[in-house]
Amino acid sequence: MTTRGILDTRLSGILGGKTADALRTGLGLDTVEDLLRHYPRRYAERGELTDLALLDEGEQVTVLAEVQSVTVRPMRNRRGSILEAVISDGQQSMSLTFFNQKWRERQLRAGRRGLFAGQVGRYRGTLQLAHPEFHLFAEGVQEDEEAMVTFAGALIPIYGAARGVTSWQVHTAVDVVLAQVDDIDDPLPELVRRERDLVSLSEALRLIHRPTSRADVDAAVTRLRFEEAYVLQVLLAQRRAVTRSLPATRRVPTTSPLVEAFDARLPFVLTAGQQAVSQQIADDLAGDHPMHRLLQGDVGSGKTIVALRAMLRVVDAGGQAALLAPTEVLAVQHHRSITRALGPLAERGLLGGADIGTRVALLTGSQKAQERRTNLLDVVSGDAGIVIGTHALLQEHVDFHDLALVVVDEQHRFGVEQRAALAAKSRGDTRPHVLVMTATPIPRTVAMTTFGDVDVSTLDEVPAGRSEVATHIIVAPEQPGHLARAWQRAGEEVRQGHRVFVVCPRIGDDTDEGTTDPASPDEPEGPRPASVLDVAARLQEGPLADVRVGILHGRMSAEDKDDVMRRFADPNASDPVEVLVATTVIEVGVDVPVATMMVIVDADRFGLSQLHQLRGRVGRGSLPGLCLLVTDSEAGSPARERLDALASTTDGFVLSELDLELRREGDVLGSSQSGSRRTLRLLEVARHQDVIADARLAATAVIDQDVTLSEHPALARAVASLTEHEQADYLEKA
Repeated sequence: MTTRGILDTRLSGILGGKTADALRTGLGLDTVEDLLRHYPRRYAERGELTDLALLDEGEQVTVLAEVQSVTVRPMRNRRGSILEAVISDGQQSMSLTFFNQKWRERQLRAGRRGLFAGQVGRYRGTLQLAHPEFHLFAEGVQEDEEAMVTFAGALIPIYGAARGVTSWQVHTAVDVVLAQVDDIDDPLPELVRRERDLVSLSEALRLIHRPTSRADVDAAVTRLRFEEAYVLQVLLAQRRAVTRSLPATRRVPTTSPLVEAFDARLPFVLTAGQQAVSQQIADDLAGDHPMHRLLQGDVGSGKTIVALRAMLRVVDAGGQAALLAPTEVLAVQHHRSITRALGPLAERGLLGGADIGTRVALLTGSQKAQERRTNLLDVVSGDAGIVIGTHALLQEHVDFHDLALVVVDEQHRFGVEQRAALAAKSRGDTRPHVLVMTATPIPRTVAMTTFGDVDVSTLDEVPAGRSEVATHIIVAPEQPGHLARAWQRAGEEVRQGHRVFVVCPRIGDDTDEGTTDPASPDEPEGPRPASVLDVAARLQEGPLADVRVGILHGRMSAEDKDDVMRRFADPNASDPVEVLVATTVIEVGVDVPVATMMVIVDADRFGLSQLHQLRGRVGRGSLPGLCLLVTDSEAGSPARERLDALASTTDGFVLSELDLELRREGDVLGSSQSGSRRTLRLLEVARHQDVIADARLAATAVIDQDVTLSEHPALARAVASLTEHEQADYLEKA
């Protein structure tokens, strides 16, 4: 069979139902392409035994080793026997344990070599495999015809396996499939391959599964890695081209009274970076095609001010701007801070309002009916030039007078359909301009790989007047005195008129499933993490008995959340909240200048970027900040490495690079869910920057000539397959 057809064939039609079911349930492999893209994890040299010292307990492994000894003994407390074989790499040894399988003594003779697969355990301090699968080579491998057929060549591919599916079973299945694959339509155009001296797809798949030398592996990996980068970059280049072809209304104000009046109200001077990015946005808004720009900046770099100036600019040009926030807490915070920043400029038509101003409407799902009706009228009439809301903005009955600009805060929290629904609310056939903000700095390689279809603006300066935040780790089991001192310090901060955050991973009610970042790697096992309800109660009853403690989490009503945040943020509140115990609902956007201290309990439960965002809630004014990371994680563990990294720097761009190194690749690209198939198997954005840049140039060239890929059907199918993959939602920005 030739061309694409074989790749789409279900494995059940080639391997038989039993084998196909095992591959599907164990490894998620359903088609021929799934199997052929299940590349070997490593290669064992025929004469080289696996280094057993490198094995980790709990790891599913396939090792090449030699049988050292075999013993059989009766069980102590019941009938039957235990067979124990010791295998060795010449330096280290481990045991294989079989229950009631004395007959295996005839197979596992001393001196025999083979592949042994199972989960690494430990018994009485010694590594072991219990009931492992194994494949033995006969004495004198050169004369073992079966072994030579099954494992031809000097390199033995070792595949990722699962319970019920061994490496050599994958090996056999690949053999059957490769025998039926002759030639495959190649997604890489011939010119692209020739310029880079890359082998064809058919040859690459043959070489990676059945190499005769390391050079074969290198040639295959080079080609397949470039293909991953290239197909992704073609998708992004195609989307850039589509965006440029869409119509948009030019938003060029004849005068800018709102922007000028707002600038005059600012108590500080815009940084050079803020001015430069504002000009980039103004140039985009003046275009005939929709702006599609990502604004990234570290915590406190002034992104909201830049976005607000852009919104005021479109209002000056006669249009409206919508700010979409991921949570009600953040939407209310944005509404409050923007209204406060604009002052009379946000009260046009009201007593004391400025004639050149506008109105700022808030739309959330929990608003009272009368307030919602009033705001909806302001939106549809155009009286509200700025509209702030959650997903409530996406509802069908929310109509805009002339939606010109959509600002999306923390875009990764919204799905494709949600963003498209808001964009569809523009007038006529035109599309609104789109500005996406993220407070998580993105390394250049990740930006090229996952945000390659947007223009990226970066704010890397911290506005004058922002204070430093000191970060320290408290290892609770080893430093109980330090934790007691932390709560004492919290009381001291309150007595100085400051505010204190305490963050916990869980809410604490019976239905709570935890609120930690789902992308947090290496979440430790053990006792349930600290909860808001428990910690707040303990603090109120003990070390902070004389302090007013409040709680905030996502299951509270909108009125209660707003009331707590108002009392926490307002230093002159009559019934203040002085210590706020919260979940990560306060992670982004919450701005309380008098907050000077944050204690993150069970900090090892959070990802590095999330910890950095949480830390950014303190030190936002002129007062210095303090962040304490409470943990019981051991030194040297992955969780502790994250905390050490956070304590080492407050630079979000440095941390983003460290995060990229610490996280699994799939986490960076948004596919950390267990069992998900990764689109990028060989391409690592942290290491292959040159490959990504080269692929981007080649992809742009092909799209410039053939935007629909009508002349490249195999490439078009590969791009379509990528968009169907679960990562497509993460990649989609339009």
